[in-house]
Amino acid sequence: MSCILHIETSTEVCSVALSEEGVCIFSQEDNEGQQHAIKLGTFVDEALSFADSHAIPVDAVAVSCGPGSYTGLRIGVSMAKGICYGRNLPLIGLPTLEVMCVPILLRHELPENALLCPMIDARRMEVYASIYDRSLNMVRSTTADIVDENSYQEFLDESPMYFFGNGSQKCKEKITHPNAHFIEGIRPLAKWMFPLAEKAVAQNDYKDVAYFEPFYLKEFVATVSKSKIL
Repeated sequence: MSCILHIETSTEVCSVALSEEGVCIFSQEDNEGQQHAIKLGTFVDEALSFADSHAIPVDAVAVSCGPGSYTGLRIGVSMAKGICYGRNLPLIGLPTLEVMCVPILLRHELPENALLCPMIDARRMEVYASIYDRSLNMVRSTTADIVDENSYQEFLDESPMYFFGNGSQKCKEKITHPNAHFIEGIRPLAKWMFPLAEKAVAQNDYKDVAYFEPFYLKEFVATVSKSKIL
C-alpha cells in the first residue's frame, strides 16, 4: 500500500488528507467557503509535516478533478502539481462525483441493483450529475441536467436510485418516484478519496503533471451549450 496525499477543493469545502495502507491517518477540512487560497497551503503543510515527522514517505498526490468550482479546482490542481514537481511524485486525478459515492458505499446498506446519483448544484433547477452502479461502473456519464418531474424516469422505473450531494436537496420536490431516495450530508471530502486513489496506484493510472487540467463546470457548460446549438 502507498501513502497518498489527497486534495479536494471542488466545492465550498476545502479538505486535505493522508492515507496509508487503506486507512486515513490525517484529515483537515474547512467548511467556511471562499477560503481555499488561504486554507489549502496550511492544510498541505500540516499533512506533509505529519508524514515527515512520522517518517512516512509520501508516494503520490491525488486531487479531485471536477466537475466543480473553477476557482476551487484551479487552486487544488495547482497545489497538487506543485507538490508533484517539488517532490517528484506521480499525480492521480479523481472525478469529484465518483469521490462522493465512496461514503455512500462505505456507510449505507444498499440493494444489489441500486444506482447512485451524486449531484453538484448549479443555477436554479440545474445540477451536474453522473449515475453509477454499486461497483462504481458508470451507467451514465456526467451531464448538466435541468431537473423536473420526469428526470431519471428510465432509471427509476428499473432500480432504486439514491440521490445525494449539494444539488440533490432542491430536487426532492420534483423527483417523487417511489424508487427515489435522498441521502443528506454527503460532500466531496479528501478523506473519502483513498479507495479510489489506491485503485489508481494499483493500476498505475497516473496523470501527466505537465498537461493535466481539471473538469471545470464553465467549460462543461460551454460544451453542452455548443452541442445544443449545433
